Amino acid sequence: MANVKVVLPGDIVDTQSDGEAVLRLGPGLVQHNDDIQATTGGVLHASSDTNQWWVGSNRRRYVAAEGEPVVGVVVGRHGEGYRVDIGSAHDALLPLLAFEGATKRNKPNLAIGAAVYARVAVANSMMDPEIECVNAHTGKSEGFGELHAGFVFRCSLGLARRLLSASSPVLAALGAELAYEAAVGVNGRVWVKAGSPEKTILVVNAIRNSEHLDSRQCKQMVKELLDRQSL
Repeated sequence: MANVKVVLPGDIVDTQSDGEAVLRLGPGLVQHNDDIQATTGGVLHASSDTNQWWVGSNRRRYVAAEGEPVVGVVVGRHGEGYRVDIGSAHDALLPLLAFEGATKRNKPNLAIGAAVYARVAVANSMMDPEIECVNAHTGKSEGFGELHAGFVFRCSLGLARRLLSASSPVLAALGAELAYEAAVGVNGRVWVKAGSPEKTILVVNAIRNSEHLDSRQCKQMVKELLDRQSL
């Protein structure tokens, strides 16, 4: 979208779809007959890569949408899988077989409190969300799975979506200065792992500080944090 468009609940959204690509609706949008309708107020966003549309707002609670990456924490286990807190109104279900190479005899053993990076597989208002750590079509993890060590922190939902952009200025600025790993969930949770606790804290602080900064300001802020810690 070239221009910023603000929508209100009940507004009809023109997705400019050509009818060939599969249209994916994210938080704040629903299909009503042949129309796409906004269910919440905010700024309308679209991704040309995935053909997904959603409404961005300062909502504090995450609303699960199919295909979105999330960082969750295992809070329980049952016979067929795990219950995972992803910050939504209800815990998500993570089946035991929703991992790369998992079979009935070879299943992952996640501890309570373990962090996982997953994709939302099922999301609707009639049932609890379901997540997976594998691509059902390829059988590969594609970066999803248990997150070992590292540190998980929260950020706003808006910042989380911006961090997932290939042009995220703060992640690019950090990557130019030090080595680290990060997994960003659109549910406002970020996992970070660097070479030391000091570097991990620096990355966390840089990401938190970047929310209202432009590219130039992000580079300057990262430089100041590095100089302060002499890394």
